[in-house]
Amino acid sequence: MKEQTKLAEIEGTIASEQAGARELLLETASQIMREGDQVDISLSELSLRSGLNSALVKYYFGNKAGMLKALLDRDMEAIIKSVEALLAKDAMSTEAKLRQHIGRCVDTYFAFPYLNRLLMRLVRDCDPAEAKRIADKYLAPLNEAYNRLINAGIREGVFRPIDPQLFYFTLTGAADRFFSARLVLRHCFDQDTLTEELRDRYREHTVDFIMAGILAR
Repeated sequence: MKEQTKLAEIEGTIASEQAGARELLLETASQIMREGDQVDISLSELSLRSGLNSALVKYYFGNKAGMLKALLDRDMEAIIKSVEALLAKDAMSTEAKLRQHIGRCVDTYFAFPYLNRLLMRLVRDCDPAEAKRIADKYLAPLNEAYNRLINAGIREGVFRPIDPQLFYFTLTGAADRFFSARLVLRHCFDQDTLTEELRDRYREHTVDFIMAGILAR
């Protein structure tokens, strides 16, 4: 009995260490892409920054493409859960829900400026089955959430009639473009750092700007 307990403890420790190494690889890849404003990574840099052997990429993910898919899953699942939680808040008004969601989108792209470019790259480069999986798991739920929010606001007379599908492109474009344009900031505005102060200013601007086009007059 004692031997079985000890074996179980050892297996649990190994599983925990493996999960920690896997998450460290994903987080390091995320940091490299954030800092380099890119959607690709060097396995040698990943190994150097994480302190882990790059062979673990094959062990955990199959290859680098598999790791990028896992990173997309990690970051997009957080977005979907956030939207689902927001929709479930019955006490919050439709307008307040949409304002909060726009603000959270800005925060998300500040944290993961590579996210939309990574999604588009994987959809473009992967096989049709994987592209459909990504669309069904992440894009379809977002589209459904926007349909529910915007149509509810239209019925309430709070929003003017707008296309929820086009709203997706407006919001994603506004959040993605700003935080993936460091070259523009550097060469046109002499600013190379995406600070929290800049994020807060852009969040307020984007929420007000988009909502001004949605609210009924």
